[in-house]
Amino acid sequence: MTVTTRVVRLWLPAWEQLRSQLTPTLALHRLACRAERVSVEPGDAARLARSFDILPRGLPVAALTRQLDAGDAMHFTWLRADPGYVRPDMATVRLMACGDLDLSPDECEALLRPLKPLFGDEGFPISAPVASRWYLCLPPEAHLPSFAPPQEVLGDDLLAHLPDGNLGRRWRRLLNEAQVILHNHPLNAQRIEAGKLPVNTLWFWGDGRLPDHVRSSMTQLRSSDVVLRALAARANVACSTDDRAETVQAGALIDLRNVTRVDLLDSHWIHPLLQRAQRGELDVLDLDFGDGMALHWKPAHRWRIWRRQLPA
Repeated sequence: MTVTTRVVRLWLPAWEQLRSQLTPTLALHRLACRAERVSVEPGDAARLARSFDILPRGLPVAALTRQLDAGDAMHFTWLRADPGYVRPDMATVRLMACGDLDLSPDECEALLRPLKPLFGDEGFPISAPVASRWYLCLPPEAHLPSFAPPQEVLGDDLLAHLPDGNLGRRWRRLLNEAQVILHNHPLNAQRIEAGKLPVNTLWFWGDGRLPDHVRSSMTQLRSSDVVLRALAARANVACSTDDRAETVQAGALIDLRNVTRVDLLDSHWIHPLLQRAQRGELDVLDLDFGDGMALHWKPAHRWRIWRRQLPA
């Protein structure tokens, strides 16, 4: 007879970021002192690999989010071409915003209109089922250079992150031509006058084809992150943005990476989940921190009252 362990997994900010806020009165302090401590590979890519099995290996963000947004990602290679804002300074051009620039559907269509011939002539139709996520549809056999994700580029010199070599030459040219088109678009003057950021660049990233399969041992996802939600949808994992610990199911993955106040984290999530575990509703709480620290807590661990030292 197989016994299913009722696990809830929490993705949290870096342990070092939270540790200095902990006091002995907090439930997270007691949990951290008494739980089993595990070292894991740090970073979100490693966390994804612990929660989702993706074949072929890799994370084709564009194809996954396209399938979530439009349901038509099969049979093609996809590349994100997200709207962005660059700001020149004395020596560089810096990418200051990418994706969510508060575009209305009409603004989005107006900006795309002159870009469609540019990319259409290359055989890469451009479209935007969601205003913050723009896509290029490429042939399945397309060979592409390495593109940096926007979180690695934001605030930095855009030119330092452009693809190089023969494969990159075509994409540097397309980016330059797109920037000229967007710079001259009358909509941007209207946006600046209205106090909004202009859309004066695109950023290419996230290329790939839809995975053959995505599997997960989790049965529920609580997150607003679009990549996580796209993976969950592919793995037939139920998604929710419900932020109540009382309704969390066993098998849930809860994305709390943006919760940096320990008092809120403790009162809203840790304390209620510990209470549910002590009532016999959950068997394990796994706390996965962003810097390679992990805690594995079971209800029996609450009796380790002699353990009062926080992990280093």
